[in-house]
Parts: sequence; C-alpha cells; structure tokens
Amino acid sequence: MNELQVQQTAQCFPNDQEMSFWLDKAIAWDQPDSPNTRKDISLHLNRLRDFLKQLLTEINNESSTTETMNRLPLLGQFLGRLCWNPLVTAEGASRGLLLQCLWSLYSEYPSNAVERKANQWIQKVLCHLATDEEDSAAMALMKHLGVPSKEYHLKVLKRVVTRMQDSIVNQCSQSSSRNQGCSCGSIWAASEACVPLITCPEASPLIGALLQQPVTCIREGLSENFLDALHSAYSRCGLLLDEQAVVSLWCHSLPSLEETVLSLLESATAGGSTPNKMEEQITKSLLPNACAQHCSIFLVVNDIFRTVLKQAERNECVKDFFQTFTKCFLRELSQLQPQTSASLKAFFPQSPPSLLIPLFTMPSEVPQEGLKNHLMWVSRSLQRLTEEEEEEEDSDSRNIRGNRKVFEAWFLLVQCAHWVQVAVQLLVTSAPEDSGSLLWLLTFYHHPTNRWHHRASQLIQARAAWFHLYSLFSIVAHPLPADHLQSFISLLLPKPQQSSLAPSLTLNLLVNFAAFGQLPQSTSTEIIQKSRWRISLVCRMRQHAFSACCVSD
Repeated sequence: MNELQVQQTAQCFPNDQEMSFWLDKAIAWDQPDSPNTRKDISLHLNRLRDFLKQLLTEINNESSTTETMNRLPLLGQFLGRLCWNPLVTAEGASRGLLLQCLWSLYSEYPSNAVERKANQWIQKVLCHLATDEEDSAAMALMKHLGVPSKEYHLKVLKRVVTRMQDSIVNQCSQSSSRNQGCSCGSIWAASEACVPLITCPEASPLIGALLQQPVTCIREGLSENFLDALHSAYSRCGLLLDEQAVVSLWCHSLPSLEETVLSLLESATAGGSTPNKMEEQITKSLLPNACAQHCSIFLVVNDIFRTVLKQAERNECVKDFFQTFTKCFLRELSQLQPQTSASLKAFFPQSPPSLLIPLFTMPSEVPQEGLKNHLMWVSRSLQRLTEEEEEEEDSDSRNIRGNRKVFEAWFLLVQCAHWVQVAVQLLVTSAPEDSGSLLWLLTFYHHPTNRWHHRASQLIQARAAWFHLYSLFSIVAHPLPADHLQSFISLLLPKPQQSSLAPSLTLNLLVNFAAFGQLPQSTSTEIIQKSRWRISLVCRMRQHAFSACCVSD
C-alpha cells in the first residue's frame, strides 16, 4: 500500500493494510538517532496523528479489549513501538493520543487471560510514558537537541501531565453529555499510572483532576494503590494538596478519612492540650469544613465519634474534643448558603428530632431570663426518654432500641455540652426548689447509662454535693463550717455496695461555685485549697482503676 492510498482512506476506519503500513514505519523508526529516521518521522507525523485518531475511535467503538485485538491483531506491537520511540512521544499531540489509546484498551474487569496480560503491559507502558526512562534513544535525542537531562525530563513530565489531565476532563464531559457509560476503566488506568508521580510537584494538576471525579459510580473509579499512595504521602507531609483536593481524597477513600479522624483525636486529646490549642488543631485539620460541605463525610466522622464514646464514656478529654469539634463544624455550616447545606436532621439522623433545635441553639441566642426554663425543658425531655427506656427494659429485657435512643440523646448532649456548663452556672444561684431539673441534667451528662452507674443513687449524691457547696458559699461567717466541708469531701470517697459520683461532676460544681458565688475570693480560695488534695487523689485513683479495667477487658 503506497502513501497516496493511505491519504485517500484517511476518513475510513483503519484496516489491515493501513496497520501494516504504519507498523512497517514504526519498525523503520527504531533507530531515532539516525538523521534519515528523524526526517521521515517529521514528514509523517501529521498523518500519524490522524491514524491514531482513527485507531482511538475504533477502540472506543468496540465492546471489549478482546474484540479490539481480534479486529486489529497488530495493534499492541504498533502502539508499543511508538510508545518507546522518543521522537514520537516528544511531540505532545501524538503522546496524548497514545495515552488515550492505552487507557481505552485497559479493562477494569478483565474477563480472560488476554485482557489480564494486556492490562499488565499497559500499566508498564503508562509508567514508561509518565517517567520517560533514560534509555539510549532518549539520551541520543537530548544530546541532539542540546537539552540537559533534568530539564528535558521536567518538560516531558509537564507535557504528559497536561495531556493526561485534559484527556480525563474531556472523557468525563463527553460521557455526561452523551449519556454514555462511565469511564471508570480509563480513570482507573490513569490513576494507576500516576502512582509513581505522587510526590512530583509537576503532577499536582493531574492529581487534582483525578480527585475531582464524582464519587457516584457503583464501580471503582480511582485505583486503591493511587489513593493509598496519596494518603501516605500527604500524611507524612511529603505532598502538598490544596484544601479541595484533601476533601476530595476523603470522599474517595474511607480509610484515609478514618485514619485522619483518629489521628486528630489522638493528638488533640494528648496531655497538655489546652481548649484553645484543641480548637486550633481541629480547625486546621479541615475536617469541620469538609463535614459542613459533605453530609456523607460528617456521617462517617460522627459514627467514628459514636464508637469511640461508647468505649470512653468517662474520658472528659474525649468529651471536650467532641464538643469542640461540633462547635467548629457548626461555625463552618453557618457560613454556607442555606440552599447549599443540608438540614440538621440530615446531619444527625439518629438523634431525637425534638432535641436538635433546643440543643443547637446557642445560649447567647436565648434571653438571660429564659435560660433556666430552656434547660428545664431539655432536662424533662431527657428524663422522659430514660423513663421510656426503663419501661421498655422491664417489659423486654432483650430490647436495645430504648438504650440506643438514650445513648443518642446523651451523645447529642455531649456535642452540645455548652448547655451543661450553663446549667452548672445556674445551679450556683438557684434556690433548692429550682435545682432539681438542673441537677438531673448534670448527673445524666456524667452518668448517662445504668451499665456502670445507678442513676437514682448518683442523683442523690449530686444533690448532697450541691447542698453542701450551696451551704458553704452562702455563709459569710468565718471560719468555714467544718461539717459541710467534710461532708462534701466525703462524697468523693468510694463507698462499698454503692456507685460513686464522678469526680468531674463534683469538681465542676466546686469550681463554678468558687467563680460565680458571692463569697470573697480569699474564702473561695480557702475552700478549694482544703478540697484540692482529696479531689486530686481520688481522681488519680479512679483513673488508675479505669485504665486497669480497660486493659483487663
């Protein structure tokens, strides 16, 4: 077949004669350092691009790689020779067409040995095109052009990245506009070929384009190797990603999201972390922002928190972390346009709906004179839930629905613990007849279940602690009455056959009475100093016992 005939059939699909002609050319071009070869390639390059476009159309029209190979048995040999010819791949358009042909030939779900072998070969060629190994032909080309090796490889890499990025964007837009099937196979091949380039700054645009692919297809889009390598490089600070790319990584990779959440939880609750430092860490993690933008991410994160809280019910640092995270999340959510954000019910589908608005209303949004009534309503609502739980347990000992409802209500209260703090402050100035609902709310927060505690018994102890502190801080006379102080401290001591009150509850009451009570500062300081050593000792003993229990479990 002569060249005139090749030109005349340019608008037709490739046939065996055309393939033989171009394969002969590819074989003849195996010596790229020859002046005649360079001249012949330059003369045929435009027609080669046209032929590659025809090939790409033919490949896309076939239903599988097996059918394509049966139709064009010389295709693999032809593409392979061109991909290893630096004079052909150095030209951007030809290189891009070769990449698209390879992606289209890749089988996401290979059905036979031929397709599996083709996948292995395609991965090898894609990696070669992406890294452009320093073989003798490439070295000869660099020497001829007078281009330093590093500069040559950087330029080639940038060109490859640009072509791959454009191809990915075009494929996705074409698939959506024509209602065609998804291009997951091509995206998978591109992401797999990108693995060696993860830490190359020049590959950032390509990584961004891959991460922007929608997570809507039921079939796998991005390679797990790509996602794992990306997360590994990002977590060890070996890769800089913009905020949107990080959020997209979490959308595509559940293990990456889980590891990020647990790592943040561990670092933010480490010893020596202050509330301000914890809030700063949480904000910098981008997780609150991602949760506000993507309800699906928040549901995963909140489920991780739920699991952790079940195992660390008495860990105050963990509860503080959940409250601070929720605060940061709500701040990010409030900055979104109403039409772009989901409802609170969508973010908290398992929480009692009647409690969502009251607990997520900030205390600053409620008139000062209405705070007590607001909290009393919340307390009564929670009491009804616990009473229903006890009734259901009495009727059916195997019932777990009631337990789940109470736990979800408590979990929500932990996330909105600012209302618990308001309740403690109001207890300082409340009369005995007004303290019942507030004390119940405080006790429920520290002792939510009957698994380790007996709610009624602890409520009695909480009332006693409040009464002794109320009496101490209501007496102006000096010296302090020893009976009330001693009775208050004795509540901290473990009692046989009786579950003890959480030290954090007692300490919270004491600190708030000292801060907001009417006694002079010197008197409040004296009370704290006389109680401090006993509280510290009991806290350490209980923390040690709790740790030993966790280890034995």
